[in-house]
Amino acid sequence: MAPRLLFRPCMRTCVARHWRAGFTLIELLVVISIIGVLAAIAIPQFMGRQGKAYDARVIEDARNAAAAEEAYFDDNTAYYSGPCSGMPGMSVSAGVSCTATGAGAVFSVQTSHPSAARSCTWSSSSSPNLSCS
Repeated sequence: MAPRLLFRPCMRTCVARHWRAGFTLIELLVVISIIGVLAAIAIPQFMGRQGKAYDARVIEDARNAAAAEEAYFDDNTAYYSGPCSGMPGMSVSAGVSCTATGAGAVFSVQTSHPSAARSCTWSSSSSPNLSCS
């Protein structure tokens, strides 16, 4: 009698457990389609935010370069001409191209980034000083 207690034949409950053990193909397709829709919405939003971040880099580098130009003028009584990374204390963001041009008592700084929608120019002879297009 003891061996019969240890071995129990599978009844209806075993069959029901096997059927409920996984997900159906329809359930998996629904989940995958929901994930696809969410990704289709999220990716363009992410790309828009990334473009705004590049624009902010370009604007901020133009402002920082203008401040570095003024500091350079205080030390050397002339404005700097050349790449902005050559100015003391100036650190240009990754991927941003920045060029400073000094002529007499005026200077201008041009900044741009390949992925940015804007390029900016800071000019000491215009008002407002910063113009971005």
